[in-house]
Amino acid sequence: MDTVVVRDVPERGRYEAYVADELAGIAEYRVIGHTVVFRHTTVFPEFEGVGIGGELARAALDDVRARGRRARPRCPFITGWLLRHPRYADLVDPDHTAWLASHGAA
Repeated sequence: MDTVVVRDVPERGRYEAYVADELAGIAEYRVIGHTVVFRHTTVFPEFEGVGIGGELARAALDDVRARGRRARPRCPFITGWLLRHPRYADLVDPDHTAWLASHGAA
């Protein structure tokens, strides 16, 4: 698989994942104060099953960290990814941490 490039596109409220300059997936979000609320993640069918979603989640959450923001996962994919990658749990908005913990996060 080619390299996945993830870009924040704030005017569209989403992170976009590209493979060989082709849009492969998106993670839609809304910023509320210092919190990035992840609303929906989509990987387009021709790119499913090769790790695009994981790369998209990782890059988006790394960007949240770099900007000193918090994350609030409303999207099942981002929630599941966070549950499998507990080293990102510190990014979760404190108001949402108990909910995430009840779903198995460390």
